[in-house]
Amino acid sequence: MGVVHIRMAANRRTFTDVQGTVLSAHKESTTEDKMSFYDSWSELYEQDVMILDYRAPVLAAESLAAVIHENRDKVLVLDVACGTGLVAKQLQRFGFHNFHGVDGSEGMLELARCKSIYQTLQKCMLDSELLPASSDSYDAVVIVGALSGGQVPPAILPELHRVTKTGGFVCMTTRNNTSNRLYKKQLQAVIEEMEQNRLWERVTVQEIEHWEKATTEAEQGSTYISGIIYLYRKLRSYD
Repeated sequence: MGVVHIRMAANRRTFTDVQGTVLSAHKESTTEDKMSFYDSWSELYEQDVMILDYRAPVLAAESLAAVIHENRDKVLVLDVACGTGLVAKQLQRFGFHNFHGVDGSEGMLELARCKSIYQTLQKCMLDSELLPASSDSYDAVVIVGALSGGQVPPAILPELHRVTKTGGFVCMTTRNNTSNRLYKKQLQAVIEEMEQNRLWERVTVQEIEHWEKATTEAEQGSTYISGIIYLYRKLRSYD
């Protein structure tokens, strides 16, 4: 797939423009094409997610804040697929201040750096590389918006688990719309297998009806699609 050209004047962006961009983001392509796409999208990304009424960052932050009540200023959070820093910005509102971020797009990382939220930001190809962190390093790991078809594969879950401290939390989100049903099934199979093996335990699984505005033909007639927040606590490391 060729990289979609999306550098339009910001004041001319419409829902139709954003719809076309989002549909392109979830198409299968090479990793290089995906990263070039996100580099191009980075300048308009935050405006576009506002047009979509994309609520995942604030909802994920609320979910994590609901289980971490004390010493939030000391909690070390790894923001996987951090993008421009929307999740960390929301977590700041709840008193979290220590963030490391990883993403595959240098364009997204550059905008995240401008926010001066993260202590470290590293480039990592999340569909093929190990996370650049030692095992048992983080009190909480979040991945918001990247677990979906054509994006980050479910195979990353053991890596999220690996870098989390025993007793720490992993917060994950995915879309619940028709085009993402197969991916969600695959994701849940990995989640449940790890749960059965007592690697982590479910804290909450929350379905959100108004996740973001619908963009695909399959959801025509619906204003919003739904999404899911998975929150798990690590019980032990792999043997």
